[in-house]
Amino acid sequence: MTADRPRVLILGGTTEGYALAEALVADGRWDPVSSLAGRTANPRPPAGDMRVGGFGGPEGLARWLTDQGIAAVIDATHPFARRMGWNAATACADTGVPLLRLERPKWVPRDGDAWTLVPDWDAAVDALRTLRAQRVLLAVGRQEVAPFAVLPDVWMLIRSVQAPDPMPPFTHAELLLARGPFSLEDETALLRDQRIDTIVCKNSGGATESKLAAARALGVRVVMRDRPRRPETVTVATVDAATGWLDRAIG
Repeated sequence: MTADRPRVLILGGTTEGYALAEALVADGRWDPVSSLAGRTANPRPPAGDMRVGGFGGPEGLARWLTDQGIAAVIDATHPFARRMGWNAATACADTGVPLLRLERPKWVPRDGDAWTLVPDWDAAVDALRTLRAQRVLLAVGRQEVAPFAVLPDVWMLIRSVQAPDPMPPFTHAELLLARGPFSLEDETALLRDQRIDTIVCKNSGGATESKLAAARALGVRVVMRDRPRRPETVTVATVDAATGWLDRAIG
């Protein structure tokens, strides 16, 4: 940190985290460092400084904030990165460092949607049984597909950026390696060509809503996992609002 540029930790890896880092570097009043979880090989470097990997729980994060002279933390992690959110809240409370949550809005069902909302993947598996799903687009991330391998009579199209390692013992499954966001036209073609009757996904929000629009148009059902509970933290939905908060929090 320089005398005139307070150092800001961005807990990132999301589109919002990258956009915030770019905005802070372009503004020139802050010195951002983005922390990435390291779950994706060769992540795209954000603007400003970058670190990769965990901190060692809330205690390790608190030590890092103090050692690095961090003036503010902005949690721009994925809506389902629950543990990091709680660690940040604890560490910032212990050190007195201001904390902001930058989070994209949830998706909300619209007229014509056929959603089943679930709190976890076990409930999603039960929902697929109740719905008698036959051909499922599994868009939950490579690390969370294993609970669905208990459905031997359901064909799964597993879409992820990287292949699950190890691959769970699915009876009927096909792997589709692809990185979004995807266009409405592509999502519509995929659901139609693969005869998908049900999508399983997380309520991540953001630009991947095209699969939901395609499902609505084709009458495809959606099993939607709701977001986990987060600590009570000041939250904004846009980069502009985050920079405005920094103005007020640390000048």
